[in-house]
Amino acid sequence: MNDRAALGSRIRRFLMEHLVGERNLARNTQQSYRDAVRLLVVFASLKTHKKVDDLLIPDIDADLLRAFLHHIEEKRKCSVSSRNQRLAAIHALASFIAERCPEYLDWCARLRTVRVKRTAPRPVCYLEKPEIDALLDAPSPVTKLGYRDRTLLLFLYNSGARAEEAAKLCVEDLNFHADAAAALSSVRLHGKGGKVRVCPLWASTTAALRNLVAGRSGTERVFLNRRSEPLTRFGIHDVVTRYAHAAMNRVPELRKKRVGPHTIRHTTATHLLRAGVDINTIRAWLGHVSINTTNIYAETDLEMKAKALGLCVVNGKRSPKRWRDNPDLMSFLAQI
Repeated sequence: MNDRAALGSRIRRFLMEHLVGERNLARNTQQSYRDAVRLLVVFASLKTHKKVDDLLIPDIDADLLRAFLHHIEEKRKCSVSSRNQRLAAIHALASFIAERCPEYLDWCARLRTVRVKRTAPRPVCYLEKPEIDALLDAPSPVTKLGYRDRTLLLFLYNSGARAEEAAKLCVEDLNFHADAAAALSSVRLHGKGGKVRVCPLWASTTAALRNLVAGRSGTERVFLNRRSEPLTRFGIHDVVTRYAHAAMNRVPELRKKRVGPHTIRHTTATHLLRAGVDINTIRAWLGHVSINTTNIYAETDLEMKAKALGLCVVNGKRSPKRWRDNPDLMSFLAQI
């Protein structure tokens, strides 16, 4: 077999060298690319009647790629968004191969003719103040796990942290100040792509976190499970959804919403915006690279739109004046 045509060796280099060493992508992104490539090669193996290790680069043509995308939508019931994410990973693999093997430039160009599908943006789901209050009050602070869970929910709402960021949070990332300067307490969050940002902590969050991590070393994770092992992002998701379900009894409106850690993140951004915090500060608070990402909160908040509309209300009807009714030229020019 022609080594330059072998697909398997190129995939290994793409995943192990390019994504990690050259692109320095986040671990979750690496795994997403890996999953897309794995699904593709399994599908290609079935279609070409070849073993996965025997697949060649030309075996993955544009027609096979279109069939694969149709397969994951129809058979695997993936959303259009997931379909587009898989396609982006495969396009990245094709570009990687073409850059290192110029003879496959035309092959790469044909694969890239397969376009992403347009999809309507989903409205941002966030919680109103009574809803987030009910969620924060759902855990019982009397038990050890209940206290941890309430502290976790309060921290997520305070910081707008992603589930992954909360899971990786270490004690040394917390910067506490004495009671007189409690407003200066902060947390250092490690976000996507190794980016680090600092967020202020409320006095209530500071007190809860201080009690939670008392006596622990700086390298320990802040949020631990019942076996004193670090909570994963999946564990954090379970905590949020469990208490969201419990809070539905108090606030029935929650039944209409799908509540997870990212919903709390959206809630933080929306409430900061309503409080008058400027959009660029919120962008830095959430760790967004582009302010366009943060602008979605200004577009989806109905309360702010209603206030803006109220400023434009016309009081009463004004009968237009005819220019002949005011013979003074300067007055006429001033009123038109």
